[in-house]
Amino acid sequence: MTSATPDNANPTIHSTGGASASRRTRLINLDLADADAWDRLEDELVYGSEWDSAGSESSADEEQIDSEEIFDLIRSISDPEHPLTLEQLAVVSSEQITVNHGKRPSVLVEFTPTIPHCSMATLIGLSLRVRLLRSLPERFKVDIKVKEGTHQSENAVNKQLNDKERVAAALENNHLLSVVQQCLSTADQRGRTA
Repeated sequence: MTSATPDNANPTIHSTGGASASRRTRLINLDLADADAWDRLEDELVYGSEWDSAGSESSADEEQIDSEEIFDLIRSISDPEHPLTLEQLAVVSSEQITVNHGKRPSVLVEFTPTIPHCSMATLIGLSLRVRLLRSLPERFKVDIKVKEGTHQSENAVNKQLNDKERVAAALENNHLLSVVQQCLSTADQRGRTA
């Protein structure tokens, strides 16, 4: 997408997991005479409200965001050099995601560049950060890091990706922003294959 000669001209393509494993199926027994149960089912199907195991509605705040859900948000982001997703290139995986639900909720995403001298590592990290900042509730602190030992400039890349001022300056660059937007153009596929 950004350069004529890719850093990794022949990347390894990995099979994808398809739809997220965190998708839930629920069996609901409905009594034809129980009008309230039918109303709750209609609300869930129409409005997407959640039920707890007793059948009453749960608060959206009670549902915890997990690593599978984060992975589902980022798996379909396009690689800046290849017409493939970050999941297909094994740049991201649910195993590289940590979600902390403490006093200060946070998400840590580690990613693995396809080669140790990948010049697109900062752009990939920036795309991950933008996707998560746009998708997650504001209460979450987002940290993006190159997985330890996978890039020759990992400390410099990590410093850039987690410095608010540098990220803001990068996103003010129209060319860089358009490349990030191009990477994110496939992000809404969320686990569906192209």
